[in-house]
Amino acid sequence: MRAIIILCLLEFAFANFSWNGPSEGEEEDASPEEPCLIDKASCGCCMMQQNIHRMQLFFNKSLEALEKELDKTQNTLDNMRASRSAFSVALTNSDELKCVGPYRDDHLIVYKHIFLNLGNGYDVNNGVFVAPRAGVYSLALTVYSDAGSPGNSLAACAGLQVNGKLVAGPREKNAQDHEDSASIAVALHLKAGDKVAVNLPIGCFLCDDKSHRNTFTAFLLYATD
Repeated sequence: MRAIIILCLLEFAFANFSWNGPSEGEEEDASPEEPCLIDKASCGCCMMQQNIHRMQLFFNKSLEALEKELDKTQNTLDNMRASRSAFSVALTNSDELKCVGPYRDDHLIVYKHIFLNLGNGYDVNNGVFVAPRAGVYSLALTVYSDAGSPGNSLAACAGLQVNGKLVAGPREKNAQDHEDSASIAVALHLKAGDKVAVNLPIGCFLCDDKSHRNTFTAFLLYATD
């Protein structure tokens, strides 16, 4: 009896077994009664073949479902990588204190020292950040100025703007402090292509060196497109 089962299994493994599913015209659930009526000794072998065949179908379907889930997960990860956007810049990296302004009209501040520019959304040539996709962004701005000597007027001010419109702006104007700084942080919903920049208003000036007291930072919290 054991020899019959072994021979039957070998015949099935080398002749009929296929991981590509049942062959054309083959029924998936053949009735076990017919071979049992013909040969009682081979009934157990036939039942075993049918069970292996069912396991093969179950395995193939499960593998196909897992492959689909893997594709979905990979697409999600690719989308997350593509949406990464963050930058952090400073006014200068000079060893000596340098000031920008004051001007007779408004000027966009061009931050020359880059700490991070993930996604290359910030343009170091014009100081403008272009949102790569719609989403909620965190933006932060810190300004610092030095009057040069006690008694001189101090005008540390700047304006955070989106598409040329003022959103928020730290401001410190007086003739009492020798130096001063201010910071703001906001969360904004931006559309793809929105332009974010920092404006230096008329009469204001900022001073900095490699201490990096003037910084401009933004990053995507989550996409909404």
